[in-house]
Amino acid sequence: MAQINFGGSVEEVVTREEFPLEKAREVLANETIAVIGYGVQGPGQSLNMRDNGFNVIVGQRKGKTYDKAVADGWVPGETLFEIEEALEKGTIICFLLSDAAQIELWPTVKAHLTAGKSLYFSHGFGVTYKDQTGIVPPADVDVFLVAPKGSGTSLRRLFVEGKGLNSSFAVYQDATGNARTKCIAMGIGVGSGYLFETDFYREVTSDLTGERGTLMGAIQGIFAAQYEVLRENGHSPSEAFNETVEELTQSLMPLVAENGMDWMYANCSTTAQRGALDWWKPFKEATKPVFQKLYDSVKSGEQATISITRNSQPDYREKLEVELAELRDSEMWIAGTAVRSLRPERN
Repeated sequence: MAQINFGGSVEEVVTREEFPLEKAREVLANETIAVIGYGVQGPGQSLNMRDNGFNVIVGQRKGKTYDKAVADGWVPGETLFEIEEALEKGTIICFLLSDAAQIELWPTVKAHLTAGKSLYFSHGFGVTYKDQTGIVPPADVDVFLVAPKGSGTSLRRLFVEGKGLNSSFAVYQDATGNARTKCIAMGIGVGSGYLFETDFYREVTSDLTGERGTLMGAIQGIFAAQYEVLRENGHSPSEAFNETVEELTQSLMPLVAENGMDWMYANCSTTAQRGALDWWKPFKEATKPVFQKLYDSVKSGEQATISITRNSQPDYREKLEVELAELRDSEMWIAGTAVRSLRPERN
């Protein structure tokens, strides 16, 4: 592992240099990797592993998602199977269904976890909250996770571009003595940029906080607040959306991704720099109590209970669509659709 200094804190990470793809292929040469679920993470991870030369099969129920797998080149009866058959064939079971679906399918998965197999997750939820989910792996199987820090779509897109999405990894149970090596090999195989070590509890608490915070919940709240203030003060939808979302996502965040926040500041006008430097601390002071409240809710298990309860209801999809429609049908995101349609095409 490579030692990297993160602002005074030294951390060990795994890069492709010390654990190259060839080594990952060697470690997993005799494994059949069964990806269960072809929804959010399933496509990106399975396609990346397939393209990297691993022996991968997909387990998915018949329906639209199954048809998508066929369209992606998975062959029924050869590399695409019903879930039970994929579980039987697989030696590494990649359990990539949603948290609620994992709870429902767990008895079926557990029945196929014979001694020496591996159970792979990309989220620590099911195992961490085992008292609520019932997901308790048998003692004679390896249990580990690789959690890409982004969507499966981004994982695949970056892979196709020859890049990688950073991932965390963790070993929960080492029954064979080889769990850690297999886990890292899987992380390289799915297309990780670099791998940093965690445990199942820290992965799920940081992930739930991030999703509800700056990655999704907080950013939507901040967008909505600024957009509404601008609109209430006479600015047009186009102006409000461009100043709130479009400039951030299309111009400024790419600069942050490239070289950091300080570099982005340095490449903006002195007026913008002055305003940003004057206002970032008041925003931090205003929002840190909210983030602490959020983290405490995650740590207590409250957020897990809410997710399990709501996402397990039979009418969950219908209720979810109503909530998503509130975003989609808001003026801000209708304006966003219009703005995106006006982006010029490159010749």
